[in-house]
Order: sequence, then C-alpha cells, then structure tokens
Amino acid sequence: MDKSIKIAFIGLGVMGGPMTGHLARAGFNVTAYNRSPERAENWRKSWQNDGLNVAFAETPADAAKGADVVCTCVGNDEDLASVTIATGGVLETMPEGSLLIDHTTTSADMARQLGEACAAKGIAFVDAPVSGGQAGAENGQLAIMCGGSDEAMARANPVMQPYAKSIVHVGPTGAGQTAKMANQMCIAGVLGGLSEAIRLAQGAGLDLGKTYEAISGGAAQSWQMDNRWATMTKDEFDFGFAIDWMRKDLGYALDEAKRLGLSSPITALVDQFYAEVQASGGNRHDTSALISRLPKANI
Repeated sequence: MDKSIKIAFIGLGVMGGPMTGHLARAGFNVTAYNRSPERAENWRKSWQNDGLNVAFAETPADAAKGADVVCTCVGNDEDLASVTIATGGVLETMPEGSLLIDHTTTSADMARQLGEACAAKGIAFVDAPVSGGQAGAENGQLAIMCGGSDEAMARANPVMQPYAKSIVHVGPTGAGQTAKMANQMCIAGVLGGLSEAIRLAQGAGLDLGKTYEAISGGAAQSWQMDNRWATMTKDEFDFGFAIDWMRKDLGYALDEAKRLGLSSPITALVDQFYAEVQASGGNRHDTSALISRLPKANI
C-alpha cells in the first residue's frame, strides 16, 4: 500500500495507542485524536521518543479531514457514536470514497447502523474488533475479526497489517462484532473452569507448578491457562483486560443471542459471577480475577 495515504486514528487507549504507534512506525502519514488530552500527551511521551511523527487534532472531525482511512478504537456503542455520527464526528469530514475501520468492540446493531451511515455518504466500512489484549496491541500481534464487503476488506487489510497477527474476513457488516462476541463467550467459559480447577488443585495440596505442567500439555491447554495460571494462583490481577470491559462485551453477546432466539446459560452465569467481583471492588482487575469469588479450601 502507498504509505503516503493519510490515516486518522481516533482513540489512544491501551489498545489504540500502540496500534497508532505501529502505523506510524510502518511509515504511514498519521493524525490522531483522543478525548483526553492527558492520554494524548502520554502517547507523545511514550512513542515520539522513538522518533515517530504523528499529528494531533482537536476533534474527530478535524482528524478525519482529507483522510483516506479513519480507524476508531474507543470504549462502547455510545463512545463510537460520539466520534463518528454525532456532531463533530468523523463522518462530517470524511471524503466520499474513503474508508472507516472500526476496532471498537460494540454491538452488532451498532456496526450495522454505522455501516449504513457510511454507505449513505459513499464511505466504505469494516467492523474489525480485535483480540489479544494490551500485550497483543503493544507487540503488533492482534487477532482481528472483520465484517464488510470484499472490496472494503481488500483496502483495509494492508492498513491493519502493522498491528495484526491474523486478519480474518468473517462475513458482511456486523459479522466481525458477532465473531468477537463468540470470542468473549469462549474466554468467559474457559476462565470459569480454570478458576475452579486451580481451587481444586490448591485444596488438594498439589504442587501448582507441576499441576500446570501436567495438564497444559493436553486437551485442557488454553491461552488463559498458559498466560494466567501463575498469576491466578498468586492472586495477582492488577493488569490485563478489565472486568468492566468484559461485562460490557458479554452484555452485547447476551443481547445478540436473545435477538437470535438462542439460550446462553453459561455465558449468563459467568457474567453474574463477574458482577459479584465488580461488587467487591474488582471492576478494573483482569478477567482472571473471576477466581477471587471462590474461597480457598480449609486445609
């Protein structure tokens, strides 16, 4: 892809900040916007010391002026609407023929609404939520699940390459968000089982390191086991993907399942378990803090 194209990136959080940095490092012409000036300043301090040149705009609309591609990575449906279709949003200034790539995890309905708004202005759209967490964003190793037309995907793919480990075109607009919902449902179920398994091993007085070694080499192996077993056994949760965000994502998944006439009892149960952790003050803890609601055996 022509590296002289203009890219606007909206949202410099724990995911969007590193993604913006990877685009700049790849040689793209990048303009960024973040709602919090403090976070934008932190980005400058952490990334521009590497010699990366990124312009900063005062509003999303200003960032998107004349942009060939706009990427968004914000918090939820409401945040995304505020930086895209609301007054001062990117759709005010994005030129006809440009491309919007949304990396926010939203509802499928929001993705479809935004896709329609883009189509009305002659703008291509791809909903492209990501998985891999902060570490994946920082290392440029995100899994990106995408919804949109074949043409839009062909244009979006080289833009996403600098921060992607895998890019999969799942289907039409909204399919990326639905795939992300399935992703979060899988994570929730795995962490529920992993939490109970660790408590069982602890209660039985097993060597936790040896237990991990024994079971991680077989069918029980998972990313969560490999990356969270050690910290869960030490009650360390002050990092990673916050429970507040997981509950937001699971809410979207449960709503979409209901819309489709489906039952998701395990997801609903784990979501309520997370509500208990929130109520005890664990809102910003990593999702592996699910184990904290389970008491240890008296041995």
